[in-house]
Amino acid sequence: MTPLLQVQDLYVAYVSRDGKKSPALEGVSFDVRPGEILGVLGESGSGKSTLAVALLRLLPGNGRIQKGVALFEGQDLLRAETRALERVRGARIALIFQEPSLALHPTIRIAEQVSDVLAAHEPASRQALRQKTLQLLGEVFPTDAARIADAYPHQLSGGQQQRVLIAQAIACGPSLIVADEPTASLDPTTQREILGLFQTLREKFNLSLVLITHNPALLAGLADRVLVLYAGKVAEIGPTEQVLTTPQHPYTLALLQSVPRGLDEPAKGRKSPLPVISGEAPNLAALANGCRFESRCPDRMDLCTQREPAAVTVSEAHAVACFKHGG
Repeated sequence: MTPLLQVQDLYVAYVSRDGKKSPALEGVSFDVRPGEILGVLGESGSGKSTLAVALLRLLPGNGRIQKGVALFEGQDLLRAETRALERVRGARIALIFQEPSLALHPTIRIAEQVSDVLAAHEPASRQALRQKTLQLLGEVFPTDAARIADAYPHQLSGGQQQRVLIAQAIACGPSLIVADEPTASLDPTTQREILGLFQTLREKFNLSLVLITHNPALLAGLADRVLVLYAGKVAEIGPTEQVLTTPQHPYTLALLQSVPRGLDEPAKGRKSPLPVISGEAPNLAALANGCRFESRCPDRMDLCTQREPAAVTVSEAHAVACFKHGG
């Protein structure tokens, strides 16, 4: 099957006011297949959000794409002309940001905010836009679309606001949605509802989804594959069941051990505190030689301080960058 999106050797850096460059992504490669959900997993600072905005060249002013290719439907997004890229943004690839309360305009009704997305790509009459908007809201609010349409963002719960962003994302029939921590600010019950909605929309519209999260529990039973990022590098990538049940990179294992087993496991029900990953992530502006996880890794070896490990295939479609497996 031909991938819908192919990212190859992507390098992104941020430039400080004095001209110093801090790498955010280095040598990141992966693909997304039609109808697939790819989970991108990593702690804060791993490069997840940078990856999301880099694909559509929405980096902040000090962000620089230094190298790489992002092939989508026959064109390289990283080199596409501005007009060509504008035809892709929102129409063929939709981006859902982390905080719906910040992404939605506080003084504009929901219907207008959804119809604005439609109007930007599909000019139509006001009546046609209203009808299409109610139809879209009906996909994410099956029993309450009319009321939601006339509401302001502050009148909605966090989960409802997130559903509005999803309605905006599917408005123009994209083939790929990139969702950056879409459930981070939601309670466990609402998280499950939003994840179930993504699954329903994937099946109904044959959507592909890049789901970015720091919580591996959200990916179990939903994502087809998982890509683990650490300090801007791919640590591990493979089928979800393999990565989450038999992780091959020490960082992936540490992540799995440091989160509750379920979305709603109560803290008071735990018999012992959750383990944490020792140490801190490296300063990307002053990287030392060797594996980036070396200082925090319980399995580190002398070789780990000498150079970075290369990706090694450990089973079909499952690769890991760790000297334990060759590297």
